[in-house]
Amino acid sequence: MQSQSSSEEKPSLENIKKKIIVLSGKGGVGKTTVSTNLAVGLAFKGLKIGLLDIDIHGPNVPKMLGLDGLRPSLIEDKLCPVFFENKLKVVSIGFLLPSEDQPVVWRGPLKHKALKEFVYNTEWGELDCLVIDSPPGTGDEILSIIHILNKLDGAIIVATPQKVALSDIRKTITFCKDVNIPILGIIENMSGFVCPKCGTTWEIFPTGGAEKIAKELKIPFLGKIPIDPQVSKGSDEGKPIVLNYPDSAPGKAFKEIIEKIKDKLKL
Repeated sequence: MQSQSSSEEKPSLENIKKKIIVLSGKGGVGKTTVSTNLAVGLAFKGLKIGLLDIDIHGPNVPKMLGLDGLRPSLIEDKLCPVFFENKLKVVSIGFLLPSEDQPVVWRGPLKHKALKEFVYNTEWGELDCLVIDSPPGTGDEILSIIHILNKLDGAIIVATPQKVALSDIRKTITFCKDVNIPILGIIENMSGFVCPKCGTTWEIFPTGGAEKIAKELKIPFLGKIPIDPQVSKGSDEGKPIVLNYPDSAPGKAFKEIIEKIKDKLKL
């Protein structure tokens, strides 16, 4: 498999200091929830943050941030990101579709072209970090963004405690090593259930599997995010839990994870 380096001449991205991608080996692990909350959390620390949604077939970032229905503007033929709370710059194919029911039926070359536009024909301005939310697996979109950006500063791998999800972690780790992306760490999402009445955490699934794999493979473990009804409620309402329920168990977990990522990237 090819590394991140490429002989193709690319426009400069010197105004974007760091570029990180959030990956998952399978769908349904809460990767977009993690991406949006990380990006929002970093932005509300006073950093200049962009969030790029490269999930062409399932762009959920706009809805999770309460931005669905908005359209980006154009200035001198350059796409201007949509702002979340006037702090976070967001780009997603979801902003360009005629309706949320409209599917995107594209092959690899069209997806590659669209992602290139999102990177190089977008007025990102100066960013401390660009957070990239990806589709599950290691398909076209992820290979394209690696080729387009040429160099990524790190990957965050999201998993849930089920054995099938933990199996996919290993594939994602191998992929990152094959394409020379440094792994910032692993997050175990949906790790236990927090009772909304008493606050007790119940282990619906066996937990700790992601942490065990991290230790085994000597990869940083960033933390566990428990199941909490407020997380899904906030996502449906476009209200990230890091802002609207910061004192909840998931809110506190995200806060700790964000600090770790901030330190690793020296932001």
